Amino acid sequence: MPRIDFEIKLGYEDVLFRPKRSTLASRSEVNIEREIRFRNSGHKYRGVPVMASNMDTTGTFSMARSFQQYKMFVCVHKHYTVEQWMEFAASNPDALEHVAVSSGSSDRDMDKLKEIITGIPAVQFICLDVANGYSEHFVEFVKRVRTLYPSKTIIAGNVVTGEMVEELILAGADLVKVGIGPGSVCTTRKKTGVGYPQLSAVLECADAAHGLGGHIIADGGCTCPGDIAKAFGAGADFVMLGGMFAGHDEGDGEIIEKDGQKYVKFYGMSSSTAMQKHVGGVANYRTSEGKTVLLPYKGSIDVTIQDILGGVRSCCTYVGAVKLKELPKRTTFVRVTRQLNEVYGTKSINKTD
Repeated sequence: MPRIDFEIKLGYEDVLFRPKRSTLASRSEVNIEREIRFRNSGHKYRGVPVMASNMDTTGTFSMARSFQQYKMFVCVHKHYTVEQWMEFAASNPDALEHVAVSSGSSDRDMDKLKEIITGIPAVQFICLDVANGYSEHFVEFVKRVRTLYPSKTIIAGNVVTGEMVEELILAGADLVKVGIGPGSVCTTRKKTGVGYPQLSAVLECADAAHGLGGHIIADGGCTCPGDIAKAFGAGADFVMLGGMFAGHDEGDGEIIEKDGQKYVKFYGMSSSTAMQKHVGGVANYRTSEGKTVLLPYKGSIDVTIQDILGGVRSCCTYVGAVKLKELPKRTTFVRVTRQLNEVYGTKSINKTD
């Protein structure tokens, strides 16, 4: 019988951090690197836990080369060929510790994954990515990959509830991606009516994962550096971004000139644009669950990265967190009805304001 959960669930836009007394004298004192040992692989990772999404306009090899200098992570999209992977690994061996090879759950995906892992054993992370992480088929696929690669670190998703996070971790996942529908070019909530407010999803799923010694990735819904800080404050171990990293040179996207301005095409990976590009069109049993937009061309990714990391450091100083790892312990969220003073609109003459 249908039921309604009357407990209020919140998104990033519904809260702000309450500031607390701090001993920090400068943002430069904040350590935003994390050292994480993963439950099932036993692998220890050290880096800045901000990820580029495995979309073909953000999860690129060019992005991985730029992210390497910041010790940030890229989930590389699954549409590169094995040969392209080999070339990247040969010319960028130091970047391999900060990338994941992505795969769907089909037999064809598995065959390609095996080829890449066999040819490049230094790749430690595997990202198993499907739109609906609740299917029994996907859980069995995670178990299969864990059996094949007991020492690799497995990312799996997407889900939004604690019990499914637990099931995926027990099936062999080390990191579970959390988020259904919050992304800027995702229309799953519109097309299906399915979803969960992202802040509440992160809070509940982090609690479930940490209880088993697992970890989560907050995937989607961030529109500004403050949202990324909120995801970490809610307990996310990593935060994955698509739209905030889109539109840059490193996304290798098509630059379009229109009325004297430069734009970059950005689209969801379940959009008709993506399906036309990679599989020849939308199958007759499904619908597009993504949209296609033109973003103002943003140039190099470096300015955006500095803006994001600076915002997270500043948040830590406001609540007294010396390390990023301490941020959840220092977090108290207050519910709000208004985030910003927009008397002069939402646009500034400076792109990162």
